[in-house]
Amino acid sequence: MNVEKKAHSNCRRSLIYIAAKSQPEMVRRLDELGWNTFIAENLRQANDICCNQNISVGLIEISDPEMAAKFLPQLVNVVESDLNWIALISPLQLQYSETLHTISQFCYDFVTTPIPFDRLAVTIGRAHGMRMLVKKKNEIDYAASAQFGIIGSSNAIKTVRHNIATFAASDAPVLIVGETGTGKELAASAIHALSRRGKAPLVAVNCGALQASLIQSELFGYEKGAFTGADRRVIGKLEAANTGTIFLDEIGELPSEQQVNLLRVLQEHRVQRVGGHAEVKLDLRVIAATNADLEQAVQDGRFREDLYYRLNVLLLSLPPLRDRIEDIEILAHYTFKTYFHERIKNVRDFSQDALTAMRLHTWPGNVRELINRVRRALITCERPLIGVDDLGLDSLVVNGAARSLNDARSRAEYELACQILRQTGGNVSEAARRLNVTRATLYRLIRKYDISPGAAVLH
Repeated sequence: MNVEKKAHSNCRRSLIYIAAKSQPEMVRRLDELGWNTFIAENLRQANDICCNQNISVGLIEISDPEMAAKFLPQLVNVVESDLNWIALISPLQLQYSETLHTISQFCYDFVTTPIPFDRLAVTIGRAHGMRMLVKKKNEIDYAASAQFGIIGSSNAIKTVRHNIATFAASDAPVLIVGETGTGKELAASAIHALSRRGKAPLVAVNCGALQASLIQSELFGYEKGAFTGADRRVIGKLEAANTGTIFLDEIGELPSEQQVNLLRVLQEHRVQRVGGHAEVKLDLRVIAATNADLEQAVQDGRFREDLYYRLNVLLLSLPPLRDRIEDIEILAHYTFKTYFHERIKNVRDFSQDALTAMRLHTWPGNVRELINRVRRALITCERPLIGVDDLGLDSLVVNGAARSLNDARSRAEYELACQILRQTGGNVSEAARRLNVTRATLYRLIRKYDISPGAAVLH
């Protein structure tokens, strides 16, 4: 690999300079400005450099409109996604609208040739400073977005975390509703951990996974000799959760007979083991969860109305992942870091196309599906950046017709910008904060897609 590198110390910052040929004079001037400069002549070299060096800023020579339109988007997608790129262009290139469009979309700034090094020094310094600022902000936001293990920064997930903290202060029953994979058990664990019962047992029971003939003995326990094979006394799940919390997952699958028995336990705070006569006094909190429509089940006669209202004192609704698009990237990176130790190759991040595809995917399996896809990609990906195919999203379909990833990226940008502007009532500053971009970047998107903040609210 033909890569020219200046010797550097740990205290010096590093940048990558992409040029058609070696530029010793440029390297010397950048060295005087305090930068270790790595020169790459093509995409492969640039990728190798960024894999092995701590690069914070990128310089790229734009020699013609075709290079700007084709090479720059590839570069941003394949190389470090959070680098601030500075384009070096001749004044002649400013006559081409395609070049201007590409640079405004993919670059932090530009400098025209002949290069004024005093200005370049300031531009590089600002680009580096902004990258460090965004990195620090992301670290703070990341810590804040992981409270109780409930990951995300959307308004919907902030409401969930607020409700968890509020419900934890009470002993009232909680009913958690949400689609499969939205984190119902995680929410139940958080409520229990924050409550006064946090040091007592949390016992989970999947009502949908138990055989109907075994549910009563599993929940209530049994005495020795209660039935064939009962050679000893066994404590049931309800009794095992005494002084703590019982989590009844898939409560909608509980058979009618056991619904009556559970209602009696909730009313009397006592349990009687199968085959026994003595009653055991219980002091526990009940948290139930379902992905079914219990109100409809009550109307259909499949679930007892009195039990439904006994369980549904505090209602916690978990939103599906498709309704909190802004959390997808946060969740993807959280999962990446969690399972990073499982990687086999030198995987270091997601490509921009992969992030776009994830935003467009409908996630029928919700957070659980996202975790599985990212974890599998970490193990199987053989490139530095996880791609769309590594996530199994390569057959991306938009509105029933296959689209290019450039179209998909544009659609994702447009829809996400409109969604956040709607949520913020057209407040551009607040929308930019939620999107984790600068106001200038959001204004560029608004101009690019001809979005009216006020119209987006009514959209």
